[in-house]
Amino acid sequence: PVTAGSIVVPYGHVVGNEKWRGSELAQRLQGKVRLTFEDGLGLVDFHLSNRTCILLVSEADLVAGDEFKRRLVKFRNGSSLKGIVIVEKTQISDQYFLGVQKLVVLELGMVLLPVANQGEASQLIIQLVKALGVADSSLCAQVREQSRDGRASPFCGRQRGQLAEPAVLQAVQHIPGVGKTKALLLLQRFGSIHRLCNTPVQELEQVVGQTVAQQIYTF
Repeated sequence: PVTAGSIVVPYGHVVGNEKWRGSELAQRLQGKVRLTFEDGLGLVDFHLSNRTCILLVSEADLVAGDEFKRRLVKFRNGSSLKGIVIVEKTQISDQYFLGVQKLVVLELGMVLLPVANQGEASQLIIQLVKALGVADSSLCAQVREQSRDGRASPFCGRQRGQLAEPAVLQAVQHIPGVGKTKALLLLQRFGSIHRLCNTPVQELEQVVGQTVAQQIYTF
């Protein structure tokens, strides 16, 4: 597996595994982000930044057997990258989704985002690239500000976690029925996407009401 820092991804770029060249997903990304392809990415399908990558599980992967599970476990155990798992959830593959959800979220502690097709996957990747750009801009602003003030480095202590908040906020807003206000309320209450994924619907109802809580739980 590729480790953090070994792939350089300029802002606004996506580095894709050569196997995706010519695919519908790659064609939909063209013109929206600067897409390049490289051999030797190993288990990774797309790099969104030097530290964040996508592992895509297609409908065919789900139906074919457990090879995709071995790939995810191998990545989690051997890579220092932050991996986001995108799963193609269709009528055919829906029966396998709960098993994937349990593995990715509960056992591996990774972010899982379901999509209906490669078109939705491309839209999600584009928005994640933009969200990472917002986080990077926030980081640069803090570096400049604290350099002027002579205060402590923003890379130390709790501030490192705070830098990721814009990207996390953007991700939560992808849930049906959740706008910016509800996303803020949910993150204030539960603190992370991982905890949000594992929250009973009854607790969600206390924050956003019954209808939206059910939409979050289903998603």
